[in-house]
Amino acid sequence: MKIGLIVPGGVDRSARVRVIPVLLALIERLARRHQVVVIALHQEPEACEYPLLGAHVINLGLMPARTRFGRYASQLQRVISVLRSTDSRFDVLHAFWAQGPGTVAVTVGTLLRIPVVVSIGGGELVWLPEIRYGGQRGRLARTNLWMALRMANAVSAGSTYALRPLAEVRRDAVWLPLGVDPRIFRGSTRRSSKPPWRLVHVGSVNEVKDHATLLQAMRLILEARAQVELDCFGVEILGDHVQTIARELGIGRHVRFHGFRPVEDIVPFYRRAHLYVQSSLHESMGAAVLEAAAAGVPTVGTNVGVVSEMAPNAAVAVPVRDPYALAKTILEVLDHPDRRECLASSAQNFAQTYDADWTASQIEAMYRGVIRNGCSTESSNC
Repeated sequence: MKIGLIVPGGVDRSARVRVIPVLLALIERLARRHQVVVIALHQEPEACEYPLLGAHVINLGLMPARTRFGRYASQLQRVISVLRSTDSRFDVLHAFWAQGPGTVAVTVGTLLRIPVVVSIGGGELVWLPEIRYGGQRGRLARTNLWMALRMANAVSAGSTYALRPLAEVRRDAVWLPLGVDPRIFRGSTRRSSKPPWRLVHVGSVNEVKDHATLLQAMRLILEARAQVELDCFGVEILGDHVQTIARELGIGRHVRFHGFRPVEDIVPFYRRAHLYVQSSLHESMGAAVLEAAAAGVPTVGTNVGVVSEMAPNAAVAVPVRDPYALAKTILEVLDHPDRRECLASSAQNFAQTYDADWTASQIEAMYRGVIRNGCSTESSNC
């Protein structure tokens, strides 16, 4: 097959920085058996092309425009030009995620009569007004998103949590998490049963990850256990805001903010952590939960994304914005090594069952289905 992947970014030529590891794992596997062209809408400021893990990446570069529609029109024109410039027709287009790439993909697919798959991967289906996050803010945004989802030949989401709001517009949406590369994250489920207790969190330092709740929970934990350490990894979008919170709570020496680190630098922290902790207000999936699980680390986290379906056997879920529930549950799991190891084993089994190889095989089957059928019963793109 000749496959066109349309992505916002996450495909830097280094394969180390500014990347989405689960997306790279998928690209590498698809490129082993198919011709894969990745069109990145926002990866680099200047247009460029380069090979990556057996695929060919075309970065569109910045497209200055006075309006959002003008920028969309420019992207659309460039994507059509790219697809038409190749020596053979594309069999399928796959957009990650629904907003932005999805809108471009279904429009191009309709014009060029190419089947389109759209995967939900962020906050497309929510609106959290308190932090102004999500794709459901206004009627125009909602209309554009629903149209993209309706026009796609197939739609997938990485968790049952993300599938629920899709029910009214795409009853045929498929549960399809983006699995991790087991070669990178594999680790033992056994950990020391003595302190210091080690917690790890991976994710951009932004409002939707809700580090404030995590740090408040950490203060409560430290009141009960003196030897607990938390390592946080992720691009710091909020400046030193969360570090200031940690200092004001008096827990600064127990919490380390490492900023962005390549995956290979984070893996040793997974392998020695007792628990992965999630405090997010929303996750469509939660790739870091699966990374930790593959490394033998169970999660105690908010009841969003993949945690909601891994619980109660392979993770423990708590309500969002509840530092007391988060702290209490973390302490309970730390106090019961047998339960923690059982959770770790179940979590690792989940991550190994739905790993990157499984994801690639499922997506290939989805591609074959939309190519064979031309149009799904839900889609008008044919």
